[in-house]
Amino acid sequence: MVKEWIMNQDDFDCFLAWLDPDREKAGKKYEEICRRIRTICRVHRFTEAEAEEVADETINRVVRKVPQIADSYKGDPALYCYGVARNVIHEWERRRRPPVPPPPPSPDVVKEKEWRDACLRRCLKKLSPKDQDLLLDYYALDGREKIKRRRQLAAELGISENALRIRLSRLRATLKDCMQECLKAYGE
Repeated sequence: MVKEWIMNQDDFDCFLAWLDPDREKAGKKYEEICRRIRTICRVHRFTEAEAEEVADETINRVVRKVPQIADSYKGDPALYCYGVARNVIHEWERRRRPPVPPPPPSPDVVKEKEWRDACLRRCLKKLSPKDQDLLLDYYALDGREKIKRRRQLAAELGISENALRIRLSRLRATLKDCMQECLKAYGE
């Protein structure tokens, strides 16, 4: 069983000595490190309370590691702290709650969507069954599957892919005109 680590004054004093042998300068460096971590957190849209917690967690992790790294670490200790802070920030971002879902659409938007759906169904019925199937099959898939299927459709119809695109363009134009007329009727 892993025992939970709790920082004590000796641990913190060791950390300060690692930052700078002069206690006053070490205190200033500590404050500057915490201030910069909070600033970085604000850039990542953390609340003030979250930024404080990230700074505290960062310092706790660094203080815990200082006895192991103090003798071998070369360079500015602040840079080590910022590296740990970056990791803590990434962890927090992964744990953050998902964004609040947008509010449900207004009744007008729902009504308009229902109208569009009704118009689309009505306009599709005005096309021949063969054209309906072609249009729906042409737009059914995504990615590579879409490309393969469109090649197959062109081959099945005995036309080039370009001719297929032209045929679909004409069907879309017919559908668009029908949709506009239908939506005008619903809008009145």
